[in-house]
Amino acid sequence: MSNENEKSFKKSTKVILAALLVVLVVGGYFGLKFYKVFFAPNITGNEKYVYVRTGSHLDDLFEEIRKKDILTDIGSFSQAAAKMDLAQNLKPGRYKVSKGMNNRTLINMLKAGNQDPVKLKFQNIRKKEDFAGYLAKNLEADSLTFITVLDSTSLIEKYGFNKDNIYTMFIPNTYEVYWNIAPMEFFEKMQKEYSKFWNDERKRKAAALNLSPIQVSILASIVDAEALYDKEMPIIAGLYLNRLKKGILLQADPTVIFANDDFTVKRVTNKLLQVPSKYNTYKYAGLPPGPIMMPSINAIDAVLNKDDNNYIYMCAKEDFSGFHNFAVTVQEHEINAKKYREALNKRNIFK
Repeated sequence: MSNENEKSFKKSTKVILAALLVVLVVGGYFGLKFYKVFFAPNITGNEKYVYVRTGSHLDDLFEEIRKKDILTDIGSFSQAAAKMDLAQNLKPGRYKVSKGMNNRTLINMLKAGNQDPVKLKFQNIRKKEDFAGYLAKNLEADSLTFITVLDSTSLIEKYGFNKDNIYTMFIPNTYEVYWNIAPMEFFEKMQKEYSKFWNDERKRKAAALNLSPIQVSILASIVDAEALYDKEMPIIAGLYLNRLKKGILLQADPTVIFANDDFTVKRVTNKLLQVPSKYNTYKYAGLPPGPIMMPSINAIDAVLNKDDNNYIYMCAKEDFSGFHNFAVTVQEHEINAKKYREALNKRNIFK
């Protein structure tokens, strides 16, 4: 090879190498940018949740992300969102994001609506309003929307309930639902759970007591409010069923407290007993029109499997242990009641 050819070859080689270097640099730049936009980890800290409200837009999502400081680089997320058409496909819900997640994974999750379900665990909630508040705290809809459903006469009567006893339809347990579940959909889910809970065996036991499932739950709410310890529940249930059978007023203190709507009461006084409410079982015979709290499954089953006893009276033990003294006769009860009153007086508990 001549010197000229050799020089020309070397010059061509340098040009090619330079061009290749430019291609590599440019390609590397765009490759790195592509990686950063779509595949680089972009979540700050540990596990967090992104909430996308029904009817919200991409701007609302960006505001949520900024407010919670979820992304390390919101600019790259914005670019990826535009390229992947997130604005047109954003699904409402509650989404769990975790450290190491990239923009592509997050956007695909938001587009597909792959939510992390909410675990609802409820028991012993006193009133419908409290329950609606609990749901609103954990789900998208507000408490007023839930109350509107619970107070819908046409809806609840369709399933055999009324405004007083609809609360018995909600069986305390742990349930998984999506954060943006519609109140109506939640109601229907709970009605199905109610139907599953009240199987043939439970219905048969209720019928043997001459009670409907609703009445069992109403009585169970009183039993649950009275019993600090589950092992006393069947005894208390047996006592109240004895009273119902004999036509004796239930005279359950928790119903009086509920009727007065004052749950700070530690001692039921004569003044409280005068409240003109159907929930005041010192004034009105039989069961109240609805539950005084959301009864536990243990309390419901305690009524269905009540203790066979002859007790008519009960009084809290004077040692404040949470247990009760039970009595068959009024004479026995008066002795027990006197001990408890004296214990209250000694502790200066007058209301």
